[in-house]
Amino acid sequence: SVLHRSMLRTRVLWSGKYFDKVLIANRGEIACRVIQTCQKLDIPTVAVFSSADAKAKHVALADEAFCIGPPESAKSYLVIDKILEVAKRTGANAVHPGYGFLSENAEFSRALAANGIEFIGPRENAIHAMGDKIESKKLAKSLGVNTIPGYDGEIESEEHLLAVANDIGYPVMMKASSGGGGKGMRIALNDEDAITGFRLCKTEAMASFGDDRMLVEKFVVQPRHIEIQVIADKLGNVVYLPERECSIQRRNQKVIEEAPSTFIDAATREAMGQQAVMLAKGVDYHTAGTVEMMVDRDRNFYFLEMNTRLQVEHPITELITGVDLVEEMLRAAAGLPLSISQGQVQISGWATESRVYAEDPLNNFLPVIGRLSRYQEPLHVEGVRVDSGIVEGSEISIYYDPLISKLCTWGPTREDSLKRMAQALDSYVIRGLARTNINFLRDLMTHPKYVSGDITTKFIEEEFPDGYKGHVLTNAEEMELLCVAAVTHTLSDLQANVAPSRSWRWVCQRESTVCIVDVVPSIGGSAATPAAGLPDCFDLAVYPLAAAGDGAALELPFDLPHEHALLESLMQNHLGREAPFHHHHHRADPAGDLAALGPAHHFRLDVDPTRSSLSLLSYTLTTD
Repeated sequence: SVLHRSMLRTRVLWSGKYFDKVLIANRGEIACRVIQTCQKLDIPTVAVFSSADAKAKHVALADEAFCIGPPESAKSYLVIDKILEVAKRTGANAVHPGYGFLSENAEFSRALAANGIEFIGPRENAIHAMGDKIESKKLAKSLGVNTIPGYDGEIESEEHLLAVANDIGYPVMMKASSGGGGKGMRIALNDEDAITGFRLCKTEAMASFGDDRMLVEKFVVQPRHIEIQVIADKLGNVVYLPERECSIQRRNQKVIEEAPSTFIDAATREAMGQQAVMLAKGVDYHTAGTVEMMVDRDRNFYFLEMNTRLQVEHPITELITGVDLVEEMLRAAAGLPLSISQGQVQISGWATESRVYAEDPLNNFLPVIGRLSRYQEPLHVEGVRVDSGIVEGSEISIYYDPLISKLCTWGPTREDSLKRMAQALDSYVIRGLARTNINFLRDLMTHPKYVSGDITTKFIEEEFPDGYKGHVLTNAEEMELLCVAAVTHTLSDLQANVAPSRSWRWVCQRESTVCIVDVVPSIGGSAATPAAGLPDCFDLAVYPLAAAGDGAALELPFDLPHEHALLESLMQNHLGREAPFHHHHHRADPAGDLAALGPAHHFRLDVDPTRSSLSLLSYTLTTD
């Protein structure tokens, strides 16, 4: 499967186990991801979970699992002593922290080392050096790494702020020294913006990180957020992998990532990679890490920060390089050399990642909670990889980040990857939640500026200045929905042994759009019958009606019991609606004269019989 595509190519240079047993100090999709590599390497795993995660996917996947507290992270996943106790009780001699929670906590690393347990991450000194934005910027600058012009130190007062900002020149970026995830950051265009933003940033930083120290630097015009993945072992080997483009952001949080970037040429990639390696060596770094950089319109690049952990978006790097980053982390922690050298790194194809969230894009992206009554990942789409920590029946709760999955697609070209992503988003079945952000992601996939690669970190802000209002169906999309709906109900008839004639006629209504649709199914060019099996082709003639009042039959609601997953997904993922159809269907008189309605629109819908059923229909729609 594509999920394992990146893992199968990893070079195996070690016949023994890296560790006797690994505890994963995390939850959700990243815990599942680490467990998968451990299973591939025959390493037993231990999961920890809060009471809210007792039935979680990562708990079921692990060989052993232990509850470490109530739902609140501060009483469970962030309590070092509880995790340490489980590690000692189970004999785990290594701990993988995933990302978030304790992954960049130097105290956690120190506590494990004191008990003879390997931290599958960097040394304590590297976490300290890169964890503070002020100190990391000073260090990067001393090593010869490009940094954004700014003040090399803490801003001590509002008066100091204005002096520094005017010296650098507006616009400037203010951000918390200990910040992350977009918190404690503001852009100022003038003195008034600076004072207001400074106060807000300090308040937000203290609430989020317990540290309100601020730094100020020049704001880069037309910036792109591009990052370099590094992997390093304890023997001094450091390798950089191709860049990830992370410019599609909302409130400084990444939404869509891709690798490589459309903007970075080979020379810039090499220069960025060399500086990332230089920084890693400067802090005696080992394990996987990410050097985040800002790139301006002239391809000048500047160091932002280094994340001393496995990055959320690591799958797309794995997909284009064939390197299993989790295994490289295990190798490094075990004192073994990397399985790849710089000269062996190659770029194969293009990969895209969409972060699928339980949130309402039509209501300022507010988080959504609920139980997944139906969940079906689009793994039938070629090139798809889904990293998720949920299953059907899982609960999206108030306690944790509402990430449902990381949906990734690989293709030989960027165009292929984006097309596969659009298809995967269309056929992703998620039910039980009022909304998800799939319809927003789906619109981004076909947005002309995104498709062209003309993006900056301000893309969403500029393209949706009044917020996201939902997708308005084009005429072609409207027609596709009605065609698929008519085919769906024809298939339902065939499975129920209902065959009115060689053809079916349906009156289809969706809001103000009303059509009569004639459907002629066939198998291998011959007429389809209930006994013959699933048709492989449908010829359709669509006759648009002027208004819903043209026939009494239009008032009758669709009442067939079957709910077709593909049609539901097309409706919800385009329109962001939970109700299954929002249209009516009724059989029409197949002998009726439709000449008065004018010319029909003719379509051919070809079905892939190996991937088709009433619950999952893979099709191609063409215009005759």
